[in-house]
Amino acid sequence: MAGNSRRQGAIRKTGTKKGAVVGSGGQRRKALEGKGPTPKAEDRPGHKAYRQANAATKRDQARQKKADKPELIAGRNPVVEALRAGVPATALYVALNIEIDDRVNDAVRLAGDKGISILEIPREELDRKTNRAVHQGLGLQVPPFEYAHPDDLMAVARNSGEVPLFVALDGVTDPRNLGAVIRSAAAFGAHGVLLPERRSAGMTAVAWRTSAGTAAKLPIAVATNLTRQLKSWANEGLMLVGLDADGSVDIDELELAADPLVIVLGSEGRGLSRLVRETCDATVSIPMAAGVESLNASVAAGVLLAEVARRRRLAGRV
Repeated sequence: MAGNSRRQGAIRKTGTKKGAVVGSGGQRRKALEGKGPTPKAEDRPGHKAYRQANAATKRDQARQKKADKPELIAGRNPVVEALRAGVPATALYVALNIEIDDRVNDAVRLAGDKGISILEIPREELDRKTNRAVHQGLGLQVPPFEYAHPDDLMAVARNSGEVPLFVALDGVTDPRNLGAVIRSAAAFGAHGVLLPERRSAGMTAVAWRTSAGTAAKLPIAVATNLTRQLKSWANEGLMLVGLDADGSVDIDELELAADPLVIVLGSEGRGLSRLVRETCDATVSIPMAAGVESLNASVAAGVLLAEVARRRRLAGRV
C-alpha cells in the first residue's frame, strides 16, 4: 500500500507541477505575423521563372565572354570580301601546302597592303582555330568589337549639324540581319545604331562581313536597358517610331520622318516587345501584296530608312 501511495503521490506531483508553466511565449502570435511581400517569381529559387532568368543570364554571360575573344572569318570568298570591305583584322592565317588560286593571292595581297600579319600554319591548327569550319586554307582574325556609349550617338548627330536619325534593334538575334541593318543605316544617313545588352546579336565576324565594313564608319552602342534609353532619347526631343506589321500608320503617311527620329526594329519572330511598343510614339507598317509573308528585319529596315531619307530630302532636313 505504501508503495502504491508513493506512486500515486509521484503521479499527482507530476500532474500538478508547481511554479511557472511554460507557455507559447508569444510564439503563436509571431507565427501569425506576416513575413513581408512575396518575392517576385524570378527571385524565388526553385520557381520556373527563377530558373529561366538564371539560364538567360548565363547565356548572356557566355555570349559576352565569347564577344571578348577574337573571331575568325573562315573561307576564301568570305576572307577576301571582308578584306575588301575594310573589316579590321589582326592576322591572316594561311594553311601550309594549300592549292593557290586568285582568291588566295588576293587575300595575301590585301592583307599585306593593310599591314595585317600573314601567318602560315598547319591545316590542323587552322581547323582548331576555326572550330573545324570549311576554311579552304584561309582564316582572318577579327578583334573584339568596341561598342560606343548611347550618349556618343547623340554627340555624333549634334556634331553633324543634321537632324538626328538612329536605328534601335529590339531583340534581333541573327548577326546577318544585324550586319545588313547597319549597312542600310549607313547608306541612308543614320547617325548610329543602338543594341540592347541582352537578347541581341552582337558584332561578330559574320555581322562585320555582312555590314560590308560600314560598322567601322557608323557608331554602334549598347544600352543596358533599351526601353529606358528610348525614353531618355524621347525626353531629349526625339520621336520613336516602331516598325510593326500592324502599325498605326502606313509608311506613306509617316509625317514624323523629317523630325529627330529613332526607328525601332523588332525581332525576327516576335516583332516589337510590349514595353518597347508602348514606348513608341507611333508604329508604322509597310504595305505588301496579299499572300506575301512579312519582310525580315534587315529588308524592312532598308525600305523604311529609304523612305525617311526621301522625305528628309524633300523637306530639306538632310
